[in-house]
Amino acid sequence: MKVSEVTNYLESLAPRSSQESYDNCGLLVGDRNAEVTAALISLDCTEDVVADAVAKGCNMIIAHHPVIFKGLKSLTGANYIERTILACIKNDIALYAIHTNLDNYSNGVNYEIGQRIGLKNLRVLQPKNNVLAKLVVFTPQSCLEDVREAAFQAGAGAIGNYSECHFETGGTGTFKPNENATPFNGENGIRSQVEELKLEFLVSTHLINSVLSAVKQAHSYEEVAYDLVPLLNENQTEGSGMIGELEIEMDELTFLKHLKTTFHCGAIRHTNLLNKKIKTVAFCGGSGSFLLSTAMRQKADVYITGDFKYHEFFDAENQILIADIGHYESEQFTSNLIADILKKKFTTFAVHLTGINTNPINYF
Repeated sequence: MKVSEVTNYLESLAPRSSQESYDNCGLLVGDRNAEVTAALISLDCTEDVVADAVAKGCNMIIAHHPVIFKGLKSLTGANYIERTILACIKNDIALYAIHTNLDNYSNGVNYEIGQRIGLKNLRVLQPKNNVLAKLVVFTPQSCLEDVREAAFQAGAGAIGNYSECHFETGGTGTFKPNENATPFNGENGIRSQVEELKLEFLVSTHLINSVLSAVKQAHSYEEVAYDLVPLLNENQTEGSGMIGELEIEMDELTFLKHLKTTFHCGAIRHTNLLNKKIKTVAFCGGSGSFLLSTAMRQKADVYITGDFKYHEFFDAENQILIADIGHYESEQFTSNLIADILKKKFTTFAVHLTGINTNPINYF
């Protein structure tokens, strides 16, 4: 098992192209072609986590938060970031980060949070746009099934909870092969026309290359005619935060106690109680105050996240209950999520959860 096999699989679910512009996901330390014997999963990577990896015989660490956010001009051990990187290098440990791309994955960090709270009908709170394209392919009837199936197998045609979606129309195509062509139909130097089908598929932008490759391989034409059209449509299965409903509504204090127990919170900072039942729950792992207005527009009864600033609590305007459960607390089960993903896919190397609590915040 190589490092690249592990990272390629993770990125097939949560592609690096889905990360936010400020982020630094991917392989931070190590050789992509190195053999992996065991992986340690952690929310953060610190010196203690590296020591834990060494003790457990792991030569790869998969962390949610990247330890490198800004460019490093030296590696002298002057701070915890440099010391952590040096420790990885010294112990020949590959370090990989899967951060906001896993946040934006529909079955990622926020889905795990929603499952822990006990919500149903989970959906993305703020879907991403500019991450979809329309692929239009022209094909004769003779290779229709092969081309269509190839596109579907490569991931084209997914719309929300539906797969294998496409639209087709008939028409007439013309072409004139030059002397260097080897046409499937027609003769060199003579304009021909043929009855063709126009196939249209929705494709996530990170899948475009693989879908095009599959379509071209399945197609009978020497030169495949196709269009790629960028779309402004929102992708309902990719984006920030999530929203869902409780099976049975709760009063506010009961719900806050449920959160405190579920996420082992030292404390929950919250706005004034509004004396209403909690049914619709919006949330975002980590620092999610930027989604408060979206949660309010979608009529959520409560918005859960971490790292709310003092003045941001006023923005609730007594319309919604804000529950700040803490950054670490909201994302702590991400390690379990990553471990479960890897264990279901790979059986040839060991996956361990770190025993180090990396939460830098303590409560008195």
